[in-house]
Amino acid sequence: MSSGKDDDPPEEKRRRRSGPVTAGGSKRADKQFHERVKTAKKRKVSSQRWLERQLNDPYVQRAKAEGYRSRAAYKLIELDEKFGLLKPGMRIADLGAAPGGWVQVALKRGASHVVGIDLLEMDHIAGAVLMTMDFTDPGAPEAVKEALGGPADLVMSDLAPWTTGHKSTDHLRIVSLVEAAADFALETLKPGGAFIAKAFQGGTESEILARLKPRFDKVKHAKPAASRSDSSETYLVALGFRG
Repeated sequence: MSSGKDDDPPEEKRRRRSGPVTAGGSKRADKQFHERVKTAKKRKVSSQRWLERQLNDPYVQRAKAEGYRSRAAYKLIELDEKFGLLKPGMRIADLGAAPGGWVQVALKRGASHVVGIDLLEMDHIAGAVLMTMDFTDPGAPEAVKEALGGPADLVMSDLAPWTTGHKSTDHLRIVSLVEAAADFALETLKPGGAFIAKAFQGGTESEILARLKPRFDKVKHAKPAASRSDSSETYLVALGFRG
């Protein structure tokens, strides 16, 4: 039902797999400092636009240069710089982890044990346990807890639903994933721990906030600069779990 990062093209998301993207630009495009991709006959307009956006996205280019698997890595980096989420020796759960950018960031910033789960298969990352499961499937949360081997210092959720285009249905799916991640965090975090989760503007129900606020010292919303300006996504940040 759900997958994490937003860097896969529309057609690839539907197929639940990813692959390399290559393309060349025209002379005119080079002069305009804007790479454009020639439209293949069988390529859908959505994929065409996605390719153009990826080729011209500075975060995509930076991720390739710095060895991160996706531009989404910089969302976590920016959230960490603002809220001080990541510390050496932490035990972390990453829900909706594919392709693994957040896992990479957590390990580079000193996490000692990271468990990532996603319904999309991820290539191995040294120092992490990566599980190919839908987090909403029965038994998946318990499997993550077992792999963690103890209470978590941080639960990260970048879960996002497969959208249908039907606004009300998609809204319910978004809220359901935030609720599932929040339930897991409340059951898994150690005192003083933190929880971050992808939400969407207008998509985080008051009931979720009402549940979290008494259990954490601070609960805030944040939109990192790496989150696309035309996206309605935002992040729920809960700090200082009270147990």
